[in-house]
Amino acid sequence: MTVSHQKQAKNYRYYIDSNIGSELTRKTLVLVLAGGAGSRLKGLTKWRAKPAVPFGGKYRIIDFALSNCVNSGLRRIGVLTQYKSHSLIRHLQRAWGFMRAEIGEFVEVIPAQQRVALDWYRGTADALYQNIDIIRRHGPDNVIVLGGDHIYTMDYSKMLYEHVTSNADLTVGCIEVDREDAKGFGVMSIDENFRITKFTEKPDNPESMPGKPDKALASMGIYIFSTAYLYASLIADAENPDSAHDFGKDIVPASITKCVANAFPFVDKDGNPAYWRDVGTVDSYWKANMELCNVEPELNLYSREWPVWTYQTQHPPAKFIFDDDDARGQAIDSLVSGGCIISGARVKRSVIFFGTEIERGSVVKDSVVLPKVSIGKNCRITRAVIDKACALPDNMVIGEDLDEDRQRFYVTDSGIVLVTPEMLGQHLYVVDKEQLTA
Repeated sequence: MTVSHQKQAKNYRYYIDSNIGSELTRKTLVLVLAGGAGSRLKGLTKWRAKPAVPFGGKYRIIDFALSNCVNSGLRRIGVLTQYKSHSLIRHLQRAWGFMRAEIGEFVEVIPAQQRVALDWYRGTADALYQNIDIIRRHGPDNVIVLGGDHIYTMDYSKMLYEHVTSNADLTVGCIEVDREDAKGFGVMSIDENFRITKFTEKPDNPESMPGKPDKALASMGIYIFSTAYLYASLIADAENPDSAHDFGKDIVPASITKCVANAFPFVDKDGNPAYWRDVGTVDSYWKANMELCNVEPELNLYSREWPVWTYQTQHPPAKFIFDDDDARGQAIDSLVSGGCIISGARVKRSVIFFGTEIERGSVVKDSVVLPKVSIGKNCRITRAVIDKACALPDNMVIGEDLDEDRQRFYVTDSGIVLVTPEMLGQHLYVVDKEQLTA
């Protein structure tokens, strides 16, 4: 622990709220890792980065991490991009351009630039190392590293306060998960003072929590570093030829014996695991959207105290037309965004994104329909994810005969059907080679 870090902790020993602690948050830089390929989402990430995937009727996945930053008083943010970043960068420019640079606020896009070598980002730690000069230019006391691909609401200032007052060099956000699910995360053990004693990335046999044999403590991919320790760790990792240059695989496990590495459990006001969803697969993405249709969902998108910010598309109100016995425009237990026209069709327990039209006699159940989809007459759609701009012809049936669906679409093991324009023969993003030579 450095003397400067101890002095910093002493100066900031107070509780973070809306009126106190602005100095601490002002001297903190947030870096959002948004460069992953997101291959487990299949066709949803064929033409877009995972953080840019639409979610919840009107948002993008990255909006949740960025909204958490703004609502926590953290307004110095860099977003590191790499794969298929065009739609993500466009969204950031449209939705997050309201920061005031003249008072030190910003959401800065930091694309992979091969700044230190000819390699693209080789891992999460390498992404920061390749931009270490940018971090130094901002001169932060602490650096928060976030993933841009999870759905949750969290006040990072509380974790930042605990990091500083506990004299930690590294603090890792963690949450209690089912032991079977923990195989896909970094799993840690902690002592009675929340000091991390063991950390294993994606173990085949996750270590259970004391007294909870079916639970494990998983990393949320949220890290807070004292700046001096971050620099030293990144440089040492970059010089290690055997490293995967990843926070979970390399930096965190190596830090346990080198520094004060603490865990920060993410819990609600009752001490129970708070809402946090990894939407990295088609199944988990569908399920998280479906949870929003509950009468009282765990994720409250309607909170005025913790708004989720995004780019507001200019659309008229949603419209429901016709009231005939065989064709009534209605939606039950659903989220329907602006610009949608439900024309004599029935929507039940579904999330319908903006600009979608569903025609007479069609039924959409337990489905996620992304923006600007056109669903023809007398269609039946069940337990499906319909990608942006799909045009479904009249009488199409999806989700009832999975064997038939597998011949045309992607079907998960649990029976969720993913439909993209390419699967329908509607090649929106591909130029016909014959057109190039015509």
